[in-house]
Amino acid sequence: MLNEFDMFSDAITQRSEQDNGTWLSGLDIVAADALSMPGQFYELPPIICYLDRGPGAAIRRARTRLPGGYWNPVALIKVPRERMVGSGIAASLIHEVGHQGAALLDLVPSLRGALQGLQRTDTANRDMWAVWERWISEIVADFWSVARVGVIATLGLIGVVSLPRAFVFRVDLNDPHPSPWLRVKLSAAMGQALYPDPQWARLAALWEELYPRKGLDPERGALFERLEALMPAFVALLAGHRPAKLRGRTLPEVLTVSSRAPTELTRLFSAWSEAPAEMYRARPTLVFAVLGQARADGRLSPEDESVLIGKLLTFWALKTVLDTSYECALMSGRLRQSRAAARQHESHSLTIH
Repeated sequence: MLNEFDMFSDAITQRSEQDNGTWLSGLDIVAADALSMPGQFYELPPIICYLDRGPGAAIRRARTRLPGGYWNPVALIKVPRERMVGSGIAASLIHEVGHQGAALLDLVPSLRGALQGLQRTDTANRDMWAVWERWISEIVADFWSVARVGVIATLGLIGVVSLPRAFVFRVDLNDPHPSPWLRVKLSAAMGQALYPDPQWARLAALWEELYPRKGLDPERGALFERLEALMPAFVALLAGHRPAKLRGRTLPEVLTVSSRAPTELTRLFSAWSEAPAEMYRARPTLVFAVLGQARADGRLSPEDESVLIGKLLTFWALKTVLDTSYECALMSGRLRQSRAAARQHESHSLTIH
């Protein structure tokens, strides 16, 4: 019981903190938007965000068992305080949302089945497909993030895993997270598959310049070379996979990635610069994608980005409160009308009798 209390205490008490409380409410809206998709493939669970220390985010998914034995009624997402600056917060937040989405769609078991099939047919690379299978749960979440917010997902990932060289090239097949070096290269490859553009090759080249493979021991060097050679086929598998719960559709199709193409994001930023009100009417994940692309293109300064995102989070939080109050007022009005009609009917019945 105490474990469950501690689990939710930060999420509840931080709502009273100045600025943080409002921004967290705004992040709830961003997370819900990142999880929603047309088609009613699943019932959207409530999502609550809270702040904590540490470089990485985390999620306790909805409908998983709590320490006390009950089912968790909400998706509880831990957001690093260090990430609450600029659009990079979207990379961490939506990666965790991707874990929830993958669970609702049974994506990980479905993809594991496909990868196990490749292990049987491609015997020359059987061991490499087995490695991708071990890392698939985290890779799916990265794919969700790139599909929702574009290049800022890769840039945000670089911000998280830019560590000393020993950690970047670390390989642990018992860890569900891929090696950081491969993870960034894979994120760029996902971006290229979803939104072909020269920026992905530039990002991959920059990452190689920051962390060159020269000097690696032969065993790890050979492992990275073989995994990178299979990367295009692996990304094609992710983009073309049609799990049963999507009823014949692929994940890029249901996540409407066409609206996140770099040229479209650049066009929207130019349009919103002339008419800022339009930005506040757009979907939150699309707004983060546009701002992230503008940062990547050097059209938006870090200072302006930070101020703008604070305003947007406040706006989304306030809009939700007002919309909820309006819905409650409508429901209250309908309830009063229903009670008045019931009393009138009862009075009429008594008069007749």
